[in-house]
Amino acid sequence: MSDAILIIDDEPPLLERLQRILVSLGHEAAALHCAGNIAQAKALAGKTAFAMSLVDLGLPDGSGIEFIRWLRSRDAAVPILVISAWSTEEMILGALRAGASGYVLKERDDVEISMSLKSVLKGGAPIDPFIARRILGLIGEPIAGVAVEKTDEALREALSEREREILELVAHGLGNREIAEKVNLSRWTIHSHIRNIYAKLAVNSRTQAVHAARERGLLR
Repeated sequence: MSDAILIIDDEPPLLERLQRILVSLGHEAAALHCAGNIAQAKALAGKTAFAMSLVDLGLPDGSGIEFIRWLRSRDAAVPILVISAWSTEEMILGALRAGASGYVLKERDDVEISMSLKSVLKGGAPIDPFIARRILGLIGEPIAGVAVEKTDEALREALSEREREILELVAHGLGNREIAEKVNLSRWTIHSHIRNIYAKLAVNSRTQAVHAARERGLLR
């Protein structure tokens, strides 16, 4: 697998910061490729297979969500971590629905961002604590003791049809290989879909995903 990493952000100080963090984690500076807009990012991705992509959402020539969707259509398994200042429900759900593997706010310190980077490279689905609270609010979990009206339809919309199908199979106890054979997809693609499901449900395991989905009526 390539060790190249694509970083997309139009703020030079943030690009420098992310490069510094990645180098501190052992990544070679020469393997880090930076783009300041979607056009540059697509040009780079057309030439290089990346091991991970870090994406901002507010870019000069459009939304990073567009790039996430485009990159996911080309590579279903590549980890895509959003590092952005945006925290609106529309942007959060849009990025996760497009295929983001995790979502972290730019305001986090270097240690927190480092942990998220290491997690996503290991197949995790790191979600910023603030973002996780917003997601829980959307799906009806109580926040800080305040009753929140359940909005299961918002979560149902966030999960793609394929993700709902895979979640049903996970609930029936099937492993990734069995699911891959049943739906005629690769194990890497199934792994990527499950990671995205974790992010959207704000959970960290198959058991938690099934439990959360059943609580909200998303599983039969």
